[in-house]
Amino acid sequence: MMKRILIGMLLALPLAVASFPSQASAAKIVVIPSVHKPKVAPRPVIHQKLIPGHWEKTQHGRRWVPAHYVRIK
Repeated sequence: MMKRILIGMLLALPLAVASFPSQASAAKIVVIPSVHKPKVAPRPVIHQKLIPGHWEKTQHGRRWVPAHYVRIK
């Protein structure tokens, strides 16, 4: 009977110690969001048209094509 009580206490001891708050649990966590700044297209020139940025399908998946100007006639 005494052995069961001692074994039960030995098994419960690690759980009791782990439940005490530690200094690490009170640490402040700061998450800085990554800000993706879009690239700005250059100033328009006469006879050019702005093609806005878009996703393009390729053989290997999709890729982002930034905004650019195309010459028109």
